[in-house]
Amino acid sequence: MEPGLLTREQLEERLAALHRASLELVQEISPEALMERIATLAMEQVGAQYAAVGILNEEGQLDRFIPIGMSPEEIRRMAHPPVGKGLIGALMRGSSTIRLADLTTDPRSAGFPPHHPPMTSFLGVPIRRGEEQLGQIYLTNKLNAPEFTADDQVVIEMLASYAAVALFNARLVQRLTERESTLTRRNENLALLNDMAQTLASSADIDTMIDRALTQVMDYLKLEAGEIFLRHDDGNHLRLAAHRSSTLPALWSKTEFRFGEGIIGQTAASGQAQRLDLPALRPSADENHHFLNEAILQSTVRQIACTPLNGASGVFGVLCAASSHEKALDELEMQFLSAISFWVGTAIENTRLNVQQRRLAVLEERERIGMDLHDGIIQDIYAVGLTLEHARLLLGDDPAAARQRIDQAIADLNSTIRDIRAYILDLRPRKLHEENLMDGLRRLVAEFRANTLVDVNVSGPTPEEASLIPPSAAVALFHICQEALANIAKHAHAKHVHVSLWMTNERAVLEVSDDGRGFDTSKVQLTLGHGLSNMQTRAHNAGGDIELTSEPGAGTTILVWVPLH
Repeated sequence: MEPGLLTREQLEERLAALHRASLELVQEISPEALMERIATLAMEQVGAQYAAVGILNEEGQLDRFIPIGMSPEEIRRMAHPPVGKGLIGALMRGSSTIRLADLTTDPRSAGFPPHHPPMTSFLGVPIRRGEEQLGQIYLTNKLNAPEFTADDQVVIEMLASYAAVALFNARLVQRLTERESTLTRRNENLALLNDMAQTLASSADIDTMIDRALTQVMDYLKLEAGEIFLRHDDGNHLRLAAHRSSTLPALWSKTEFRFGEGIIGQTAASGQAQRLDLPALRPSADENHHFLNEAILQSTVRQIACTPLNGASGVFGVLCAASSHEKALDELEMQFLSAISFWVGTAIENTRLNVQQRRLAVLEERERIGMDLHDGIIQDIYAVGLTLEHARLLLGDDPAAARQRIDQAIADLNSTIRDIRAYILDLRPRKLHEENLMDGLRRLVAEFRANTLVDVNVSGPTPEEASLIPPSAAVALFHICQEALANIAKHAHAKHVHVSLWMTNERAVLEVSDDGRGFDTSKVQLTLGHGLSNMQTRAHNAGGDIELTSEPGAGTTILVWVPLH
């Protein structure tokens, strides 16, 4: 019998004990703790002085190495852990067990690093699951015997089979845990992005938007400082718009960067996120070192991430996030920062477009008012001036004709005054305040009468009955009456106007009629412009409809109804 071999009964007893001990392995889900447990169990089973377990990564390289038997001082004194050379590399690349009486004489041995304890006998067993190698079990220096036996090999190969299942399960649990953690973080990110979207959508002020965005990002990622640089109107510079930190001053020594200058300008020019690792900065090699505030270099900040504020029409600025965490910002956190930056960039773009749109609307309204005044009122006043000039020439030769010219000028001036009042009436916006529809209509009629001097009356139900009209329908009727009166003041030259409102069980009906000059309904668009279109839209939005009738010289009637339910 080979020295050190076990009897059949002893081997069966050891395998049974190994089976009982190995059942504990599948209960361990931490890869590091599992590796340590496997190494300890292997060392106890075969009586080895040293044991170790190596784990491979997905590329087949040695990822982790857990030794047992060496003191922490011995491990600390070695320059580095094994890297997969020599016998370790041979075992990683092979699929068979390696058992040696003296590893130092084997040609595959690569020797030991300085301060490594001496080792002779060796037993290496791969941990395989099917065709995939997950790691290896290493045992050295058999106690009470010159080398490891064939029985030792059987026991450790059995342990390696148990270890393969345990390691695979631990990896599976770790992946599921990481995936669950990632999904949880993504859900948290989506929730914050949703809150951010609501915040940005509810604010029309850029300073408020970037302040809220910085505050939410810093609180969520637990950042030390945050800054936002916005693109200047000249398009070539970025200026500091906001800085947030409870302990740190400005991140950079400059408050303005050109496009392409430093990491701020580079981020804006490229439109891509960039990261700056502060401990890795070398003053002679990195220009960003010169732009950093000296207090930041002396602080605990380890990383600064810069993400562009992208919009549909380009980059509007750069968001800077300073982190003091030992672990660098990972890919998920960078994606989150990029998403926040995109939201902020889009919100800034929309706000600026809204401002430009309002400015354009003001300019268009000014142009319209100027054209109306020039083509209408100013021309009328100019005509009055010509009439008075003619009257002055007639004063000496024909006083009666001169008086007639003066009377005509007075009538024209009164007509022009009415036009000006009507124009003012059309420009001044009115709303249905906290009053019922009948009170609102009476107010409109009073203002119309005061500004046009036209005889107008209004009739309708009692305020209590009018209060039964739904608010949305009442507002629609109010604005339709307002539009109708404005059109009468501008175009009808009417002497009498009547506004009436009545109600049935299902509808409220408004009628506005005048005895003005009327018009050809086939040319209504030329006469009323957008007025009729606006009235139709209001009536349809309230669930009703509108009808207009008019004839030249016979006045105009507008009839509109809306449902009560």
